[in-house]
Amino acid sequence: MDKRLEQLVTEVQQHAPHTEGRQLVLTQLVDEILRSRKICRPLGNQPLFGVYQKIYEQVRQQLLCNIDEQINQYNLKQTNVRIWTNNLRNQAFREILDDVQLKHLALFAQRHPPHTELRQYALGELVEAIRLYGRLCHPHRERFSPQFYELLYDEAVNKTLTYVCQKIDYYDPERGEKKFMNWVNFRLDKILLKTSQPFDPKNIITLPSFLDLEAFAQPEETTHFLYENLREYLEKDYENIFKKAHIKNRPDANFSTIALARLSGDNWQDISRKLGIPLPTLSSFFQRCCKNFRPNFKQYI
Repeated sequence: MDKRLEQLVTEVQQHAPHTEGRQLVLTQLVDEILRSRKICRPLGNQPLFGVYQKIYEQVRQQLLCNIDEQINQYNLKQTNVRIWTNNLRNQAFREILDDVQLKHLALFAQRHPPHTELRQYALGELVEAIRLYGRLCHPHRERFSPQFYELLYDEAVNKTLTYVCQKIDYYDPERGEKKFMNWVNFRLDKILLKTSQPFDPKNIITLPSFLDLEAFAQPEETTHFLYENLREYLEKDYENIFKKAHIKNRPDANFSTIALARLSGDNWQDISRKLGIPLPTLSSFFQRCCKNFRPNFKQYI
């Protein structure tokens, strides 16, 4: 497909501006670019209809104008053609999409019963449109480190879009200053705070209250003996209870592995990245295990 794009780009550049030949090849190029679009895709073999057809036609026209203006400055040897065309395509969608169109997409989804093909199609289109629109807020950024916020934010966005799909019937176009994205961003704000709760400073301090596992990760000389005892107990796992306790379908993400990583000084972000498990899931599992194993630790240490 990239070869086809390169061929069409070269042909357009070879034609003089405002000529019939240039316009013909330019149209072919735009249609080729839009084949990989993320929204306004046909449902099965049906032609586009309604708001999807309207958005598609507007984006197509916008993309024609944008490429016509920029293509003579484009150099195939400097920028990958796929990257260049994808950026132009997404830019055209962002220029055309607005809150009114998102509202129409949401209302179209509401008109169809849950679990039907049309409802699923409409929700998929809506979610991709929200992402392309680029107006999701970034609430409470100042409360967290940049790296930590990025992890929380991705998790919160996914949960928010899931909420939109599951609760689309709750959307009232007359509320939130009649703006669809106000409804979405209001939910994103709440979900991000809820997602961050296990990692608020007060909760991080109380998290190791079950035998102060976190404190042992940076032991003082006075706690060195307890630290070594705890490490030995986790490593030997005489009753094989710590390895058996693991995140669903992830035996490698067991309590023993996570606790020993913390005792070795790994932070939560590193553990989350290594295991490929979201921080909230990791924290919830760890706290639950600490509570369950508290009697075992008290008896041994």
